[in-house]
Amino acid sequence: MNAIDFLLNEKITAAEFIDVLNRSSLGQRRPVDDLVCMQGMLDHANLLVTARSQGKLVGVSRSVTDFHFCCYLSCLAVDSAFQRHGIGKELIRLTQAQLGARCTLLLVSAPAAVDYYPHIGFEHHPQAWILKPGAKIV
Repeated sequence: MNAIDFLLNEKITAAEFIDVLNRSSLGQRRPVDDLVCMQGMLDHANLLVTARSQGKLVGVSRSVTDFHFCCYLSCLAVDSAFQRHGIGKELIRLTQAQLGARCTLLLVSAPAAVDYYPHIGFEHHPQAWILKPGAKIV
């Protein structure tokens, strides 16, 4: 495998983002057909770590954080041809390195990755809740 270059807060295009999501299987759970939404996801994330091989985007960690208390790692994607080489783990490590000492890293796992996160040190948290788009507060 060629050397992987990791960059912090590199500007990437929505097309590159969509492409790596699709090559990772995360595209199945993201609105990759909605360019406005995808661009907004990039524009409003405040922590982005990218991985490139020979200039090609092969991995991304996209987060929203306050850098002090919590960081939601919303998208962790590695091109399936580059998986099992430590790229995802390094993206997470570099994301965590940008956070304050008291900052908790949170994520919602893709179904296929449920077994990956405990393997690298994440703890399961059963008290998470979601409110889907359009759901009413009762």
